Amino acid sequence: MRDEKSMNLEEVCISTTSVYEGNFIQVRKDTVRLPDGAESTREYLTHPGAVAILALLDNGKLVMERQYRYPPQREFIELPAGKIDPGEAILRTAQRELLEETGYEASEWIHLTTAWPCIGYADERMEYFLARGLTFRGRQLDEGEFLEVFELSLDEAIEWIRQGKINESKTIVGLFWLEKYLKNWV
Repeated sequence: MRDEKSMNLEEVCISTTSVYEGNFIQVRKDTVRLPDGAESTREYLTHPGAVAILALLDNGKLVMERQYRYPPQREFIELPAGKIDPGEAILRTAQRELLEETGYEASEWIHLTTAWPCIGYADERMEYFLARGLTFRGRQLDEGEFLEVFELSLDEAIEWIRQGKINESKTIVGLFWLEKYLKNWV
């Protein structure tokens, strides 16, 4: 990606401190050497990564969720999604999360893309999958997980983005990717 004329922008970790260690996120504070040789600090969250699933039913509608999210203190319309467990393959995570949250299994899985939602303060990555050939098997929600599952057409979902009804970034990115994928853009 870099050519001979490109500037080296890499920052090198000199030391790292764990500020907080939770169940699945950690807060780190690193001292880094900058490309010009100076030192600075970087504070960030480490996260195991997550998957988001664009579950497309045979009727052409998407399986969507409505869920309350505590940090912003409100409900969001979202794609089925969840964090990657340690050592778990991303496809396995997607399959597990789709079944747990929506009750569906899929016979066809396509990895669409990887996106980095919070690069200024976190190392989290989001793996996007298209799931087709859905069969309902029954939900298996995690303890303490509450969400409503419903169907929505892609056209309606794109309109809901325009209206501000869907305003959560993981879902917006996934819906736009699906729209382009279905039009053979990617």
